[in-house]
Amino acid sequence: MAKRYPPEVREKALRLALDHLDEYSSAYAAAQAIGPMVDVHPETLRVWIVKAQSDPVRPQPREPGLASAERAELDRLRKENRDLKQANEILKLASAFFARELDPRHR
Repeated sequence: MAKRYPPEVREKALRLALDHLDEYSSAYAAAQAIGPMVDVHPETLRVWIVKAQSDPVRPQPREPGLASAERAELDRLRKENRDLKQANEILKLASAFFARELDPRHR
């Protein structure tokens, strides 16, 4: 029987994969790299990625009228923002883990 993932896990994994998709050669490579990090089977994540890419409701926004230098700067800033959000999320999870470990009621 297939494993069911909660909607919030699916959204988080898919968002992470789509944000970093440009760093990989294919949806398969992205799913193989990101799936284990978010505890989702890589094939399941790959199917989610393919469905999200073919979904007409999810347009790929492109800002008209930007020069190539502006486009490169915007892409660089978006990647930096994405990386910082990911680092913050990891730090939040780590602090919650260590707070639970240090809680005297936990033992």
